[in-house]
Amino acid sequence: MSAAASKVAVVTGGSAGIGKAICEDLLAQGYEVVSLARRRCDIDHPKLHSIEVDLADRAATAQAVADLVRRFDVTTVVHNAGVIRPALLADVKLDDLDALVDLHLGCAIQLVQAALPTMRAQRFGRVVLLSSRAALGLATRTNYSATKAGMLGMARTWALELAGDGITVNVVAPGPIRTDMFYDVVEAGSDKERALAASIPVKRLGESADVARAVRFFADPASSFVTGQVLYVCGGTSVGSLAL
Repeated sequence: MSAAASKVAVVTGGSAGIGKAICEDLLAQGYEVVSLARRRCDIDHPKLHSIEVDLADRAATAQAVADLVRRFDVTTVVHNAGVIRPALLADVKLDDLDALVDLHLGCAIQLVQAALPTMRAQRFGRVVLLSSRAALGLATRTNYSATKAGMLGMARTWALELAGDGITVNVVAPGPIRTDMFYDVVEAGSDKERALAASIPVKRLGESADVARAVRFFADPASSFVTGQVLYVCGGTSVGSLAL
C-alpha cells in the first residue's frame, strides 16, 4: 500500500451481526468505514458513516454506490450483506433466486466496478466477499448456496484480472455463526442449537468476531501475496461431518 493510498472501507450489511463486527474491527485498525445497509449502523465513531439502501434493489444500489464513490475514495470493499430464503427444492421460488443473485452477486459487481478507478489510480485495493460454508451444499439452500458458490468463481476471476493493479480479491466463507440471521432459522437455546454446536468439530458455534478477524487478514495491506483464496471460518465443518 503506497503512502498516498486511502484507507477507506465500505462494508455491506454493516448495521448488524457479522457486518457490524467487521465495521468495528476495521475502525479499530484506523479505517474510515462506510456501512451500506437497510438500517443505519449505530456504532458511535467519528470515522463511521452510513448510507441506507436496500441492496437487493439494483437501481437503488446504483444510486447509493454513485453517492459512495462521490464522497469517499474507497480502496477496500467488503461485501457481507446476505439473506437465506430457505426452501426445499420442490418449493424453491425463482423470484427468490433473482433476489439473491442481485444481492449476493450483482451488488458485488456494482460495488467493485465503482471502486475500481480509485483502486487502480492508487495501485492498491482489497476486495473481500463473504460467502458461506453452505456453498459446499446444505439442504434447503438451493438459492443461497448457488449464489454464495458463485462468489467463489467471481473472486477467482477478479483476482486474475486485477492482480497487476495491486488489487487482491478473496473470500471468507463462514459456517454457523451466532447472528440474528442464524436465529431466524435455529431457535435460540433450542435442542437443535445445542445439537448443531455439538456436531461442529471445535464443539461451538462461531461468533461474528471470528469472521471479522479473517476479513482483517485479507484486507491488510501486508497481505499482498494472497489473492483468489477462500478461507472457511467454520469450526471444521467444511472438512467433513462423517462420524464413525
